[in-house]
Amino acid sequence: MLEGKKIILGITAGIAAYKSIYLTRLLVKSGAEVRIVMTPASSAFVSPLVLSTLSNNKVWIEFQEGAVWHNHVELGSWGDVFVIAPASCNTMAKMANGICDNILLATYLSARCPTVIVPAMDEDMYKHPSTQKNLETLISFGHQVIPVGKGFLASGLHGAGRMAEPEDICLFIEENIFRGRSLLNKHILITAGPTREAIDPVRFITNHSSGKMGVALAEACHMQGAHVTLIAGPMSIRPRFRGIEVISVTSAEEMKDACLKVFPGCGWCIMAAAVADFRPAVVPSEKISKKDGELNISWESTPDILHILGTLKRDHQVLIGFALETENEASNALSKLERKNLDFIVMNSLKTPGAGFETDTNQVSVFGKDRSKRDLPLNSKKKIAEELIDIFINKDGR
Repeated sequence: MLEGKKIILGITAGIAAYKSIYLTRLLVKSGAEVRIVMTPASSAFVSPLVLSTLSNNKVWIEFQEGAVWHNHVELGSWGDVFVIAPASCNTMAKMANGICDNILLATYLSARCPTVIVPAMDEDMYKHPSTQKNLETLISFGHQVIPVGKGFLASGLHGAGRMAEPEDICLFIEENIFRGRSLLNKHILITAGPTREAIDPVRFITNHSSGKMGVALAEACHMQGAHVTLIAGPMSIRPRFRGIEVISVTSAEEMKDACLKVFPGCGWCIMAAAVADFRPAVVPSEKISKKDGELNISWESTPDILHILGTLKRDHQVLIGFALETENEASNALSKLERKNLDFIVMNSLKTPGAGFETDTNQVSVFGKDRSKRDLPLNSKKKIAEELIDIFINKDGR
């Protein structure tokens, strides 16, 4: 979501300025254009040459260099967001009171874009009433403040005052500044990952699903403004954004129960989980001992969650299924769409290199209730998820 965004990065004096190097790298790697403005004192803590090299832009420190005057008004109107990281208590005091004695402050006072403040200082300075009052003033201006962390400080003490980590700053900017509104006020239920069906207390049957596609869909919906509930089977990954509600389950039965609780209140439901089709009919309470000969297990079907939700679906709801096929792919997917009362079905094939379980990429075809078809070529699961959400938004008139 930072691709093509214009970010002004302000850096003030403090030992935490070393983190601005990695922050610059992350922002540029995310596709953002970064222009950096520093207080003169901050250059003692971090090299302008390093920052200029990483940002691919000249770093502004003084109002004038030789015969060149830096137009802080133009810079302030250029950015999509002004991030001040680290923000010292001195600079925040000046910001709160309109003092303008360096180019960073002049740019801040000229900025027309949202401002994100990332404080960093010793604990006593941070907790001082004057600093807290200045923070309250800056928040009242409509600025967003990323809370300080706790840990070892430059003074040698341990406490509050650490600058947020660069990865967390990037996530905060994505989630709080550039989040869309296409799905605002819509509650979306998404399932992801595999289920595990117990054979005995120590063994289970499952599949190769990683949950990556479901998590990508959850993040894409969240970044369009939706309230997302992700019902996740056993998997190692989790959504990057804290605003996504996660309900963890293990078995198909647990996933069914969780879906039935959430589904009545949702507008969309995207069933991307790879739910086991069968489970042992009887699960012993003790571990099955290894014996000579074969182990015979009697199997039974797990609940067909998608079919159950299809029978409960109301007119205002959109139900979306996934179909992983190995043969007769299109006809099987269309049959599933009709039998389970779906509005869309997303089909992919295990025969396609780079698609399917555990990969970072996918290639899918989307069928609508009107039997329309849209093919999405091989791409990252993040990009596929974003394209799928765009298709659902454009086709959904509810």
